[in-house]
Amino acid sequence: MDTEAKPPTASPAAYRNLVMATLGFALTFWAWNLIAPLASWYGDRLSLSSFQQSLLVAVPVLVGSLGRVPVGALTDRYGAKLMFPLVSALTIVPVLLLTVVKDNYALMLVVGFLLGLGGTTFAIGIPLVNSWFPPAKRGLALGVFGMGMGGVALSGYFTPRIAKHGENLPFFVVALALAVYAVLAVFLVTDRPDRPVPTASLGSRLGAAGRLRVTWELSALYAIGFGGIVAFGVYLPTYLKTWYELDPTDAGTKAAGFALATVVFRPIGGWLSDRFHPALVTAVALAVVALLAIVQAFDPPLNPGGTIALLIMAAGLGTSSGSVFALVSQVTPQAKVGSVTGIVGAMGGLGGFLPPLVMGAIYSAKGSYSIGFMLLSDLALAGCVYAYGRMRGIRPESEEPPAAPTPTPPGRT
Repeated sequence: MDTEAKPPTASPAAYRNLVMATLGFALTFWAWNLIAPLASWYGDRLSLSSFQQSLLVAVPVLVGSLGRVPVGALTDRYGAKLMFPLVSALTIVPVLLLTVVKDNYALMLVVGFLLGLGGTTFAIGIPLVNSWFPPAKRGLALGVFGMGMGGVALSGYFTPRIAKHGENLPFFVVALALAVYAVLAVFLVTDRPDRPVPTASLGSRLGAAGRLRVTWELSALYAIGFGGIVAFGVYLPTYLKTWYELDPTDAGTKAAGFALATVVFRPIGGWLSDRFHPALVTAVALAVVALLAIVQAFDPPLNPGGTIALLIMAAGLGTSSGSVFALVSQVTPQAKVGSVTGIVGAMGGLGGFLPPLVMGAIYSAKGSYSIGFMLLSDLALAGCVYAYGRMRGIRPESEEPPAAPTPTPPGRT
């Protein structure tokens, strides 16, 4: 008699939580990215230099990235049912503050710091989705959740258009959406009843996650893939306006198209990772990014060359982001997924913090963005080589350290 248990399937509750997590991720990412589509408007209003404008859009990225570390660990302990509505509700505060500090650069930076809270929900959704779906379906499920980063596309497309009807209107719209979501999340987000709940302190859990070698290997890969998405999401409107002389609305629309491509290809990266080794998927995706970054470094005309290059880069970055987190779910103990996700997500966000500053500084010094694109190509190529050469042979890390190997008796081969 065959007593082998049937493989688990995803329940209706799993899909309900996936939908809620993706929606919350999208709305908070829209809030997180509210400043970027209006950066040129703030630059003109406050007479900002290219570097000051870059810093303004990069500060929320920095805080949202670093904040994922404690938020991921807190999610491991208290669950997404508490953390999703709490973080969504708290994000309303800096969103509304943007309506009153728009004429003061220093205060804008402070509020941008607080706005970073909206970027931390990534570390809430990953452990939630990961716990509800069986391993064979996690890649696609995590990729679908990753589509929530389409909040960047929503922001790029809708924020400048809504602002035409009132400069404070985008912030009121997003605040209302967050409030509605926070209420719905209280009732519709549920933690898996049998999820492991760690009892150790926050510091010890983060330390345990930090001691896993795979945490930092995945962090490096994610810093390239997702960092590239974030960097383009916050800086592409400025790049298109400055280099191709587009008006803010047109630049925001094209930036939204870039973000949409990353959104579409993230679940494709997860889906491919359910069928091939996610490290192989990552390597191929980053190779594509490296090639197209070189093309863009030679400043092709926007139509069609530049548009095609940027969209293919977006596809590669989106695919690699999905495949990296498929790898996270394979090699991370369930009880540590939130903590590891927090660290990996933080490094990914930090990967998006520096490029806008570098691009702004390079343009201010050299009057060109070519050097920045060549640096992106170098990083993507390095990630491609490492993913293919090292990560393909990785094995899941168990909760306990491996036992020491038994010495081979003398004379035995």
